[in-house]
Amino acid sequence: MRRLCLMVLLLLMAGAGCTSPSPEGDAAPPSRGRWQPAPGVAWQWQLSGKLDTSVDVPVYNIDGFDHSASAVAGLHRKGRKVICYLSTGAWEEFRPDAADFPREVLGRGNGWDGERWLDIRRTDVLGPLMAKRIEMCRDKGFDAVEPDNMDGYRNRTGFPLTAADQLRYNRLIARLAHERGLAVGLKNDLDQIQELVADFDFAVNEQCAQYGECAELAPFTAAGKAVFHAEYALPTARFCREARGLKLSSILKKYELGAWRRSC
Repeated sequence: MRRLCLMVLLLLMAGAGCTSPSPEGDAAPPSRGRWQPAPGVAWQWQLSGKLDTSVDVPVYNIDGFDHSASAVAGLHRKGRKVICYLSTGAWEEFRPDAADFPREVLGRGNGWDGERWLDIRRTDVLGPLMAKRIEMCRDKGFDAVEPDNMDGYRNRTGFPLTAADQLRYNRLIARLAHERGLAVGLKNDLDQIQELVADFDFAVNEQCAQYGECAELAPFTAAGKAVFHAEYALPTARFCREARGLKLSSILKKYELGAWRRSC
């Protein structure tokens, strides 16, 4: 490769256009124009109720199944980027593809009605199912994916999941999104941020201020990647000052994640 570049340079007597191969032979491919949200960008997170498109922020995070391509296009016309919320670590009985999940990959309930943890070791089963979900997001025109329930190994799932299992699965989800041209966020999973920050384009976090964990998200903002952060129980006076210092995109929400929000 270097000999070829030298020949081209000599022939064209120009210094542009040839580069040597990366020393990281197995590194992720370039983004090819994939969206990269910057630290501090404002956002709206709405997963229930009638979609309110009047919030004047650059980023919306909405449910991928519940909203149509026309809803995404409408937000795009307003200049918004749109994130597709999906559950990738838990099964939901109310989704249209629920019957596609074999019983052997369904574990304990995760605390939400109609939801059960998935056996993320079974990438042979879950990989194709999640690829179809991410393709749905792509086909509807979303810019990114928020894959939820990405820390099953730290919960009582009914399966003997390890940190290594979680890293493997989370990287699979990131790769599936990137291969389809979508940005992807790491949801919670604070203990594996150092290992995963290079694989994800942003982070989504709930309640890091309440539990004194927001500083753990610094690797994302240091890498120029947004951290979309929500609190539920604390007033804004209790977390916004720290959030601004850490360059987090922080909002106060109610647990049902309707349209109501209060920003820092």
